Amino acid sequence: MQRRTLLQGAAAFAALPSLARAQGTWPAKPIRVIVPFTPGGTTDFVARLVGTELSKTLGQPVIVDNKPGAGTVIGVDAAAKAAPDGYTFVCVANSFTANQTLIRKLPYDTQKDLRPVALMGMSEHVLATHPNSGLKTLADLRNQAKAKPGTLSFASFGNGTSAHLSGEMLKLQMGLDIVHVPYKGQGPALTDLLGGQVTMMFGNWPEFRGHIQSGRLVALGMATAQRSQYAPAIPTLAEQGVPIESNSWNGLLAPAGTPDAVVQRMNAEVNRALAGPAVTDAFHKGGIASLSGTPERFAAFIQSEIAKYGDVIRKANIQIEG
Repeated sequence: MQRRTLLQGAAAFAALPSLARAQGTWPAKPIRVIVPFTPGGTTDFVARLVGTELSKTLGQPVIVDNKPGAGTVIGVDAAAKAAPDGYTFVCVANSFTANQTLIRKLPYDTQKDLRPVALMGMSEHVLATHPNSGLKTLADLRNQAKAKPGTLSFASFGNGTSAHLSGEMLKLQMGLDIVHVPYKGQGPALTDLLGGQVTMMFGNWPEFRGHIQSGRLVALGMATAQRSQYAPAIPTLAEQGVPIESNSWNGLLAPAGTPDAVVQRMNAEVNRALAGPAVTDAFHKGGIASLSGTPERFAAFIQSEIAKYGDVIRKANIQIEG
């Protein structure tokens, strides 16, 4: 037993120089963080905010590279196929976990081609509509949708995104015929909602707050278990008989094969950034909750989200060809 312990200790000691070298030489050049959405949404905001702080502690620029399209598949696939050298990461959201069930033929393996690095933030969802829709409550929505089936629409950030699947849950629970209109991110979807081109949308509270407060949008309800601390005057959907909880989370992934030392260092620096005043203040003002933790915690979270969205997708009978 003593000999085995000594051998194990020697092996661990021998591994230290390589670990130290990986930590000491990385990063030696700019780091790219792919955002699989258009600029202007919460994922883009979180990636840029945290990236700015990472640039300071890592001593290299952290460059955000927006690659929207195909329900985030284009951007995620670019990261999955990137060299696992610690210089490419991708900031994903709920769609990353939903796409495993939603899309028949993904160009990457969700479980094998990317590895979790860190959870970052979560934004509550509000269901909002244009003032000209004439809707103020879910009762109004039910009446109008029943009177004119197939004429109302809901926008989303793209197929398989949290906004899409929340809309499908709304249709299932209320028994409504509403048309889904997918966009390449929250920014363009919000633009059309403000213009009245679509009827309603589940959106991130940080981007919707100002428009609701100014009257340019009407809140039908918050998709939270209890009234939100950020919007206590707005009733929840559950209070109106439709218990839907929905949000947008963001987390960082790296290509599979990225060195453990790099993943651990990036995780530590992300957690440091999330705890710092710049990110803490911006998150608080924006209504974003911090979701720091270990790569292992993020991995477990991903598995739970895959199961949750898989259930919704099967019940709604949605399938998209890859």
